[in-house]
Amino acid sequence: MRPLYMDVQATTPMDPRVLDRMLPYLTAYYGNPHSRTHAYGWESEAAMEKARKQVADLIGADSREIIFTSGATEANNMAIKGVARFYKSRKKHIITTQTEHKCVLDSCRSLETEGFQVTYLPVKKNGLVDLKDLEAAFQPDTSLVSVMTVNNEIGVKQPVQDIGEICRERKVFFHTDAAQAIGKIPMDVNSMKIDLMSISGHKIYGPKGVGAIYVRRRPRVRLEPLQSGGGQERGLRSGTVPTPLAVGLGAACEVSQQEMEYDHKRISQLAERLVTKIMNEIPDVVMNGDKEHRYPGCINLSFAYVEGESLLMALKDVALSSGSACTSASLEPSYVLRAIGADEDLAHSSIRFGIGRFTTEEEVDYTVQKCIQHLKVIVYLKNLVVSLYKQAE
Repeated sequence: MRPLYMDVQATTPMDPRVLDRMLPYLTAYYGNPHSRTHAYGWESEAAMEKARKQVADLIGADSREIIFTSGATEANNMAIKGVARFYKSRKKHIITTQTEHKCVLDSCRSLETEGFQVTYLPVKKNGLVDLKDLEAAFQPDTSLVSVMTVNNEIGVKQPVQDIGEICRERKVFFHTDAAQAIGKIPMDVNSMKIDLMSISGHKIYGPKGVGAIYVRRRPRVRLEPLQSGGGQERGLRSGTVPTPLAVGLGAACEVSQQEMEYDHKRISQLAERLVTKIMNEIPDVVMNGDKEHRYPGCINLSFAYVEGESLLMALKDVALSSGSACTSASLEPSYVLRAIGADEDLAHSSIRFGIGRFTTEEEVDYTVQKCIQHLKVIVYLKNLVVSLYKQAE
């Protein structure tokens, strides 16, 4: 039997409605969307532009501001490196936070080797950035601020609208990695004063291998492209747009817009059920991140005196994670948990529970039951070893 899936921050299952929209473009409608001389190309182009509008509608943007990419990692690289390099003759300073996704942090480190200065803002114990720290970090040559909307490990929701206001006042571009937020909470690039936004298909029940970057037209944001070629996507991202994947991303955005309110309410109830049941049965459980400003479907709990990895191994029939899928090969404690001040033992004992659109109440109850059962066994064995060790002394 395959394990239950409770790791939707890593990836989501594809919504059947999305697959239905994609199938014709995987079989009958296979034209290159950039072929202008025949119907095959026109059909694919029309589907691609419809998808572009569906993505734009989800975030309150103009469809001309949406550029298709291979995912949020590419979009983050384009936003950070593209803006920095385009404006480098006048501006060589970037601001981000210590809890960003690894691709944002690594893009910033790469720019530091090119002579750029980067300020990595600390976050408070609740995982939120202090707006006073942000305001104090601006310099005359700051070109970009990059702060993610919802954290992929602890689920905290940053005050994106306030950050957007601060950046607009100072005429500094604001980029947000919204891969974990899009389609789950309402996002509007105009009211939030967002200039660049990264989007991922497989985090919103769409296909893997596709994403998008929103690039504001007014006031205009200029990027230096990362790759050269045929000049597709307004010259910002050369290469043939994969029509089936773009159609899938557009459909996923449309479905998410329709389902958002219902999904959020249901996921909130399931999250509350999971946290309450675990905390009622197990002592010394810590929820990482702010309890109010958060996306409910991402729950990061630390269990005192228990190794997170040993609990994961015990819970073989539930697919869970001890942190980001992008860094889970490392045995180091999560840099996000270290940034919020969690001590090393608690950082090592954390488990991330992901609840999504297709998670059932039965799956939550089963996960809770197995979790409590194994935790009690692990704690009992640990106490037994300690007492035997003391007797031996």
